[in-house]
Amino acid sequence: MHLLAFGLNHHTAPLSIREKLAFPAETLPRALESLLASQAAREAAIVSTCNRTEIYCSSPDPHAALDWLCQFHGLNRTELEPYLYRLEASQAARHAFRVASGLDSMVLGETQILGQLKDAVRSAEHAGTLGTLLNGLFQRTFAVAKEVRSNTAVGSSSVSMSAAAVKLAEQIFPSIAELNVLFVGAGEMIELVATHFAARNPSCITVANRTLERGQRLAEQFGGNAVTLAELPETLARYDVVVTSTASQLPIIGKGMVERAIKARRHRPMFMLDLAVPRDVELEVGKLDDVFLYSVDDIAGIVEVGKEARQSAAEEAETIIQTRVAEFTDWLKKRETVPLIRALRDEADRARRHALEGALKQLARGDAPEKVLEALSVQLTNKLMHPPTQALSSGSGAEHDAQVQTIARLYRLHPES
Repeated sequence: MHLLAFGLNHHTAPLSIREKLAFPAETLPRALESLLASQAAREAAIVSTCNRTEIYCSSPDPHAALDWLCQFHGLNRTELEPYLYRLEASQAARHAFRVASGLDSMVLGETQILGQLKDAVRSAEHAGTLGTLLNGLFQRTFAVAKEVRSNTAVGSSSVSMSAAAVKLAEQIFPSIAELNVLFVGAGEMIELVATHFAARNPSCITVANRTLERGQRLAEQFGGNAVTLAELPETLARYDVVVTSTASQLPIIGKGMVERAIKARRHRPMFMLDLAVPRDVELEVGKLDDVFLYSVDDIAGIVEVGKEARQSAAEEAETIIQTRVAEFTDWLKKRETVPLIRALRDEADRARRHALEGALKQLARGDAPEKVLEALSVQLTNKLMHPPTQALSSGSGAEHDAQVQTIARLYRLHPES
């Protein structure tokens, strides 16, 4: 079994590729079960966000795990190969530690990814695909993230993606207070973005969601109202700002819908920010006049604010991570000896049971207990000492010398030369 982490992220792949490998939350249980059923992995957890899709697993064959990912999404491996990374053992641990600490994020030091990692681990637990190896990895991952947050300033002065959304809108419109804002979806990302927009007191806030009840719960937090997704074609023209982040596998706002909305608005500009992966807004919408369409990748420049100061803190965080990776690597090496330890104890137990059976028969025949115990102790001693004695009596040269030193150390012996 190999500890393996593989996938792609905003560093290695554009949005057009990342959206092809996304795992919506509702598909995670099926995907995890499928991965284990394929025998490409014994344990697995899947992290899928707007910026990354990563699979952490215990796999006998890393190539088989990669093949499963491509097959699950119906993609050609050669198409994805240029964008994928594959990390094993200590490198996989280092990557997980850096991701959880916000060092691998589009926003250096951001904290949202830690919650997303924890969600991924909970999903794996519920699916029954989290074993001892991955549990050990992620418990250490969360501890490292906490240590980095507590002992460095890597998260200070960071501009979150949700705050960047407001800054981007303010580059198009002079005042958010005069705008009608529509949020499509009612998940965590939308709630974060809505919080930042609400702080600017827009003229109107509306939440469009597949289920009206959930949309109403979110809208009430900001003094807004809610509509269903089915109402979008009739209501879209009312809004100056549209921020969308749903788990839909297909676009829910098409070019035709936006064209009609712009015509009804008499070509007043519309700012659209699509934070979903896969995208909620058809790519062709961005070619329309009077529409300013941005994706999650387009706000990368805005979140660079304050990065230089956080970069210095990131170097401190890397030192912490390096130490914790070394500790994790030691733990992995010790795990590798577990089967040998188990086999050794099993062999000793077989010798014990065999000697005990003989002793019980002797006692049943009426032999003196003292003699039976003496014979039992001698038999056990001979049985347990036979392998090391045989090793000392065989071999020659450097091999023999190494065996002598190993056995002396194991039994804590200091024979006189």
